[in-house]
Formats: sequence, C-alpha cells, structure tokens
Amino acid sequence: MRYDQNVKLGVLGGGQLGRMLIQSAIDFNIDISILDPDENAPCKNVASKFEVGKLTDFDSVYQFGKQMDVITIEIENVNTAALKQLVKEGKKVFPQPEVIELIQDKRLQKQFYQRHNIPTAEFILTEGKDDIKNHLSFLPAFNKLGKEGYDGRGVLKLSHEGDIENAFEAPGLLEKSIDFEKELSVIVARNEDGNIVSFPAVELSFHPEANLVEFLFSPANVSLDIEEKAEKVALDVIQKLDMIGILAVEMFLTKNGEILVNEIAPRPHNSGHQSIESNITSQYEQHLRSILNLPLGSTKIKSPSAMVNLLGEEGYSGDAKYVGIEETLAMEGVHIHLYGKKITKPYRKMGHVTIVDENLDILKKKARIVKDTLKIIS
Repeated sequence: MRYDQNVKLGVLGGGQLGRMLIQSAIDFNIDISILDPDENAPCKNVASKFEVGKLTDFDSVYQFGKQMDVITIEIENVNTAALKQLVKEGKKVFPQPEVIELIQDKRLQKQFYQRHNIPTAEFILTEGKDDIKNHLSFLPAFNKLGKEGYDGRGVLKLSHEGDIENAFEAPGLLEKSIDFEKELSVIVARNEDGNIVSFPAVELSFHPEANLVEFLFSPANVSLDIEEKAEKVALDVIQKLDMIGILAVEMFLTKNGEILVNEIAPRPHNSGHQSIESNITSQYEQHLRSILNLPLGSTKIKSPSAMVNLLGEEGYSGDAKYVGIEETLAMEGVHIHLYGKKITKPYRKMGHVTIVDENLDILKKKARIVKDTLKIIS
C-alpha cells in the first residue's frame, strides 16, 4: 500500500496512544476509526468514527475490522483469532496477529528471546506458588504473570522465601533480578518493504510504587558503544519477529556493559512520547508510515528532551482537576499533553509533559519542578 488519504484505518483501543495517533494522522488527511469498550475513552471526541465494543470479543473485533482496509492496535489485549480471520480475508493487520499473540504472553516472549539468541535475563517458567517454592535458590527474582500484566501490574519482586505467599497463583515466570546501571528503551520501525529505522536510545526512570515510567531523558546518557549495542539489539528483535509497525524494546544496561531485553511492545509506547517535540519524526507518524508502507522518516533528535508522566495523585479518585497548569506553562520549553480522561485515580496515566533544552542538567531540574508543580486531583 502507498499513500491513500481514503484508506480505512481502524485502531483497536481508544486510549491516549490512539488519541496521539489520530493527531498525527490528521496531518496526512487520514481518518481513523476506533473500537474501545469505554464509551468515554480519550479517542471518543477526536476519532472520525468511534465504536463501543469489547476488544477481546471475536465478533466485535471481526465486525469492526471487516469495515477497514488496515487494522492496528494501541493495546495488546485484543482478540487475535478475529485478526487472523481478517488477514485470511485480505485485510492488512499490523502488527501481525502472531506477533500480538506472542507478546500477550510473557512466557512465550521470553522463550522467543531464548530461541533466537536475544540477550535477556535468566528465567524459569512457573505454574503457581507451589512451583515457585521449588526454586528458592533462584531468588531474588521477579514473579511475572504470563498473561494480562499491564502498566506495572502483574509484576512482583520476590526477595526471599517469605515473599512467596504473595506470588501469583497462575502461570508465569521467575525472572532473575538484574543489578543494572540504567533502564533504556529503543524504538524501531519496519514497513512492508523491509525498511527499518531506529530512534536514539532513551533513558527511563520508574516510579517506585506504581512501577510506571516517571521520567524519561532523550538521548540516553550512555557511551556511543552502548548506544550502538542497544540499537543493534532492537533492530535484531524486530527483524526476527518479521514485524511490521513500530516496536518499543525496553532493556537493562548491566553494570558490566551488557544489554538485556526486558520487554517489548508492538505499538507506540510511553518511551516515545517525547518524539512529538524532540525528534524530526514522531513515533506516531512513524507508526503510520510503517503500517501504510510509506517511506520511514528521519529519527534524528532536534533537541535533547525530558518527559514527565502525569499520574493521578495518590488519595484522589473522581472527576479530574488539574493544579499547576499556568505555572508549568510559564516555563520555557514545556509542552503539555493531556489525555482527555475525565476520571482520575491513583497512578492513572492522565497526561505527559515534554521539556526541551540543550542542557541535560537543566532538563533534569525542570522535570523535577514539573513533577512537583502539575498535579491531578479530584
């Protein structure tokens, strides 16, 4: 497929990622239809067409997809059987259903890395608490649910035997705890012609309670050797998946300079939000380019940047109120992105702020000020 402004493009999921994808598609005169179970999803008022339907239901996904030329996702928890049927009927589905299926299950994901010699932390597949008790010598480790873990949920650190009572009573895995120096992410994109590009590595800092990205810095403060190593690993992953679309590859940089793949996401990702302001091509535009088989855009950094996730404040649930907007907007280089969510709750992703500045120390200082100033309460 080449550029066609009349292409019928459908997205499974109507959250903030879909919302920002729509904002990018407007520049191409491309209309996007959305399927989401929430009648008040962030995309409701900006999509060309918005349908309410369950993303894991075969008929809902199939009937929605039949109306489209190209189908993509902004969340992995979708019905892949329906997507496979749509492919058989000539619809283009990117990322491919088989890739989505693999990434829906962290157990399959880790086994894929192992089979394809992709560096990753040592792991053991487990069936539940009793099984974990047979591997005490493997602790400390992270217990991860095989399926349905998302946005920090479904991950639990087990430091010693006493922690096992809190482990998941479901198929999952134990992943060896890594003594890492930094957490990095590299986003790569690939189109149907097989052209591939990567974004420069970014550095992530996670919220200690929510296990969500709290700050991001672009580019990552690493050596050229580490940057090239991380990029090579990310490119290797998307090629071995034979995937079309955009892929975020989250990694650990160990203290001895190793790059280990943690998890991957076959869609626009939290670790690429800053690209809207700070890269020549945003991750959202790149995703559109890749799934429509258009030439991929330059990923060069226009300016160093920081990204601050705006999470709902602890202790507040209800209609969202934003405190500190004016003070934040008064800062030079600040760009606010709110996600259109009416209801806030603790640690819910409500928006993000990108800050651009040539000085890394100033970026870090401004990021902390933004975090302390802009609050979402009820």
